[in-house]
Amino acid sequence: MAAPNLLSPTTITGKTTYVALTTTNATSVLSNASASGKVLKVNSLVVSNVDGVNNASITVSIYSAAALGGTAYKIANTITVPADSTLVVIDKTSMIYLEEDKSIGATASAASDLEIVCSYEEIS
Repeated sequence: MAAPNLLSPTTITGKTTYVALTTTNATSVLSNASASGKVLKVNSLVVSNVDGVNNASITVSIYSAAALGGTAYKIANTITVPADSTLVVIDKTSMIYLEEDKSIGATASAASDLEIVCSYEEIS
């Protein structure tokens, strides 16, 4: 099934997802399965450093396939998030559409220091 026409969607549902980056491997933040019949409008992606002492860096990528498959294309590359602070990677002025068979993943420089909150609209 193809992604919906944005001029006449049937349903728009606001959603929020969150993930703790517990390893230094790429972790899935949001995935849109192939043939989902949906497009995901990512309105915000905020990274929070929950470590009170140490800085940590974040890399956020959009992948050319669902579930972190295919090629990773960087949205943010090794940006330092100071201890006890946040970094806005995506906001309403720079939102992106996540089409079918695409995903967003994040990689932290230190395990268990960073958490991500992602707000999006599921459009079908």
